[in-house]
Amino acid sequence: MPNSLPCPDKERKALTFKFLTPLLGAPAEAAIISRMTSRLDALKEHSLVVADTGDIDAVERWKPQDATTNPSLLLAAAEDPRFRPLVERAIAEAGGEVAAAMDALAVQFGAEILKHVPGRVSTEVDARLSFDTQGSSERARRLIGRYEKIGVERERVLVKLASTWEGIRAARMLEREGIHCNMTLLFSFAQAAACADAGVTLISPFVGRIYDWHKQQRKVEDIPIEEDPGVESVTRIYNYYKQHGYATQVMGASFRKIEQILALAGCDLLTIAPDLLEKLAAGRGEVPRRLSPEKAKASPTEKQRLDETSFRWMFNEDAMASDKLSEGIRRFDADARKLEKLVVSLAPAAPAVPQPG
Repeated sequence: MPNSLPCPDKERKALTFKFLTPLLGAPAEAAIISRMTSRLDALKEHSLVVADTGDIDAVERWKPQDATTNPSLLLAAAEDPRFRPLVERAIAEAGGEVAAAMDALAVQFGAEILKHVPGRVSTEVDARLSFDTQGSSERARRLIGRYEKIGVERERVLVKLASTWEGIRAARMLEREGIHCNMTLLFSFAQAAACADAGVTLISPFVGRIYDWHKQQRKVEDIPIEEDPGVESVTRIYNYYKQHGYATQVMGASFRKIEQILALAGCDLLTIAPDLLEKLAAGRGEVPRRLSPEKAKASPTEKQRLDETSFRWMFNEDAMASDKLSEGIRRFDADARKLEKLVVSLAPAAPAVPQPG
């Protein structure tokens, strides 16, 4: 009588393949494997998956390669009672000074996240410095200094800067100092071309926010994935970078639905919120590679060289990008101010934060 005791999943899969492959052949075996593999695992075959969250427990659960944070995500995490000790520690470290406490808080969360990812964490510079090259550079150096003070090497940190002309100039300087940058709030090809010329480490084009703007303009509930302007934007940028040999990595961000993520399988990195990671993990099936250097090089395009004047004009011509960049800076600033109020409420004696500039 055959042994009826249950066997581990890996052993069960091996037995299934052993008996079915001779009967059904290799294509059937591939189909079986596909059905057993989650879409999240299948996606990881083509792109590095990054967790878009400040929730340390979520990072620990999903075990991504990297993690990204921003003022909105940090606000949500700081308001969570589970992470109150980190907030209090940052305030104590800063001696009650609010601006220093904000930097310390970002670094405290970043350092905790790095305990659960093998790669890098992205930490954002104050949105009010988006049009201040020197101020952005100085704040970035301070953040890196705080990380290094607690034993975190700068290679494990990406400093997030807004993709304004001033932010891109700051990134050019910082990269030459060995401070690696993640250019955020990126909505246009002009921004992407300028970032590549600046030699930044990584850019984060916002798929979902581009989609939101066009959906509102068209007054529709949805846009078919084959016409999705956010997906089209990232695809164009990825292809341009690969055609011209830029080392800058492309990380698709700000997704609204699973289909957008799957349509960009093969992009260098994809930063995904926990709710969408959950859906990908629950789904089964193959994830075909949509982007690749080989496909990119099949349709060559002209290399762009943008100075400040041509950058500003080209960006200004893109109504969506102009709207979303301004809105994004305002939103990140608003959430940063809410976070400041939380810090002040926990440290009543802390002085007000001086306005930059």
